[in-house]
Amino acid sequence: MSRAIDAIAIVGPTASGKTAAALALAHSLQRQGGAEIVSMDSALVYRGMDIGTAKPSRKELAAVPHHLIDTLDPLHSYSAAEFAKDASRLIHDIRSRGKTPLLVGGTMLYLKALLEGLNDIPAADPQVRADIQAQAEQVGWPALHAQLMQIDPITAARLAMGDSQRIGRALEVWTATGQTLSSFHKSAKAAAPAWHIPVLSLEPLDRAWLHQRIAQRFDLMMAQGFLDEVRQLRARGDLNSELPSMRCVGYRQAWQGLDEGWSEAEISERGIFATRQLAKRQITWLRSMDQRHVIAADKTDALEQTLQTALGTLTRA
Repeated sequence: MSRAIDAIAIVGPTASGKTAAALALAHSLQRQGGAEIVSMDSALVYRGMDIGTAKPSRKELAAVPHHLIDTLDPLHSYSAAEFAKDASRLIHDIRSRGKTPLLVGGTMLYLKALLEGLNDIPAADPQVRADIQAQAEQVGWPALHAQLMQIDPITAARLAMGDSQRIGRALEVWTATGQTLSSFHKSAKAAAPAWHIPVLSLEPLDRAWLHQRIAQRFDLMMAQGFLDEVRQLRARGDLNSELPSMRCVGYRQAWQGLDEGWSEAEISERGIFATRQLAKRQITWLRSMDQRHVIAADKTDALEQTLQTALGTLTRA
């Protein structure tokens, strides 16, 4: 017999319908002990960042127990290694109560850390970091991204040219150790826990469908007061545009736009473009996962297919 599953992961690019699918699946599992949702999203951990993260509503959060949402102040950071540790604890806890853990989100590095493990990458060296920052101020982050592409094309391919935090970290690791960040990740696989977690991936057949949903969602966020939310965060005085929280897609463009006096239309345009680029990187990452169960997110029966696939994995386990 197949071993019992530890959890079910529902992944996909941003705006592909993961939240609705997870809530529907949790409802369907009530007859089988119930389910709880573990957020696998690097932005949802932050308090006070509700509109720009498309955080589940209070009604949705109340309908099904959720974890790893609103757990951190935006001043702090949250790593993939921390997620793997927290998610492991939550999976065991949820299963001990006879429920099914649902890992839901689009932060692929979090899923990778959980399934494959992360090696003991050296801590950052302040001097090396300062040197890289100084170099970036001279030549720009796109130039350092090009440098990283020569050193570690695997890592560079999944990073945006302006992702200063992750580009800088990858270059720090190379400078300090002579080894690429991707090599550290690869060597961690052997020590990873042997989880049995089926991965259901919501991926649109037509990229235009996803682009339309991204634009519609960003327009809705703006109508709901996204810029006021960012203004409130700026007004705190202790946050800045280089923090991981404020580099989340949408927030980064809004912060820069408010700094430079962009119109709301330009902030929307740039935010939508950045979100599309994020979705592109997420899809590229997902396609590297051979064992995932792909569900056409843009088909009218996508929700039904998600439920059937998920329930089928439980039946076969």
